[in-house]
Amino acid sequence: QLVESGGGLVQAGGSLRLSCVASGLTFSMYTMAWFRQAPGKEREFVAWTGRATYYADSVKGRFTISRDNAKNTIYLQMDSLKPEDTATYYCAAAFGTPRSGVKPADYGDWGQGIQVTVSS
Repeated sequence: QLVESGGGLVQAGGSLRLSCVASGLTFSMYTMAWFRQAPGKEREFVAWTGRATYYADSVKGRFTISRDNAKNTIYLQMDSLKPEDTATYYCAAAFGTPRSGVKPADYGDWGQGIQVTVSS
């Protein structure tokens, strides 16, 4: 089970930190990721963390993904937020190292999603 928290409403240029707590899996053996989906758009990759980290170009330099294996938790620190970052953000888990890590199909476990709204 994956449970996200930390979303909300923020002005452009502001910051938010999302958290995702995992249960029922051997957390350290999983690649963990954040995806997002805006209304009318497909779910898109944001970042993943495993043995390394990787970011979508659209968030590189503004977002930071991290993990705390002792707490079975990943985080997404989002800075310099833009209105186009508005979306429902999802936490996802994949056992081991997925082939690409940037496709929703790479991940078998998902959180329920949490809303992030950035006002202009």
